[in-house]
Amino acid sequence: MHEVLGVAVLAVCFGSAVAGFVAYRRRAGGALVAHSLALAQTLLIAQAALGLLLLSDGRRAPDRLHYAYGAFALGAALSPWFYAPAEGPKRLLWFAGTTLLAGALAVRAFMTGL
Repeated sequence: MHEVLGVAVLAVCFGSAVAGFVAYRRRAGGALVAHSLALAQTLLIAQAALGLLLLSDGRRAPDRLHYAYGAFALGAALSPWFYAPAEGPKRLLWFAGTTLLAGALAVRAFMTGL
């Protein structure tokens, strides 16, 4: 299940980041873009929670970097809540950019977890 959710994280992160960049460029952000970015964050949180459950069950990743990349991906996706402007198009750009970064870090986490 952790691997299946990992693939979903990658697809949603990259898809919602692209949607966010397109919406920023067109100056037309909407509910669909906001919900897709929130879905990416939700999936990352679920992936981390599932990973912690696997870790508590005694299952370990073959490479210790797996945990670092997963934590950094989650941190990157959640950082705009603290650092992004309160409103406006720059806020959307922050969320799209950090979701793209989270997706890239999730790729590395996926590769080190195999």
